[in-house]
Amino acid sequence: MKISPYFHDLRSAYQAEIDDLTEDSEGKDVLRKRLAQKRSEIGFLVKMMELAPEMVAVVFHQGFRFGRASALEQVLACGQDDLPQWSALDSVVTLEPWAVALAKTVLSEPGGERFMVVAAGLEYLLQHARFAAAAQGDDEGQADEDDADAAEHDDGYDALSADDAADPHNSRSREEASSNWLADVGFERKD
Repeated sequence: MKISPYFHDLRSAYQAEIDDLTEDSEGKDVLRKRLAQKRSEIGFLVKMMELAPEMVAVVFHQGFRFGRASALEQVLACGQDDLPQWSALDSVVTLEPWAVALAKTVLSEPGGERFMVVAAGLEYLLQHARFAAAAQGDDEGQADEDDADAAEHDDGYDALSADDAADPHNSRSREEASSNWLADVGFERKD
């Protein structure tokens, strides 16, 4: 799954917001209580939709049911200015009955359509974190493999092979090659 930079950044902020709401200072699970409080404040929170969508989107936590994943994944690839209308997601996103009134309040506001798409996208990412993590892990894994391949073929310190080290005419010693390698990986030289 390809996630746009816009959703990538918001996903982290949304996860952090959910995490902050989950436990109190004593470690007790208070997510339901805090979400109920936030939901009761929707009239005020809609003023923050544009500036901090992740803080408002939490009111819809567990409020969406998702149909076709491919449609949502297309939305997640969009940037902030390229998002579809909320009505375009009618066939793939269904609101839980308790979330319908919240959605009406949000949709009556300027920018409400776009915000609902963002909220659905964030909740989809949270509910399907294993897919997002796998996609991110695949990208990172490929980058790690590419780095390893590059390091294997371009050492940068020009180490001596066993044949070179055995050559008495070679001016560099095995110790010099070792010192170069250790310095390249962050150790200080003994010199």
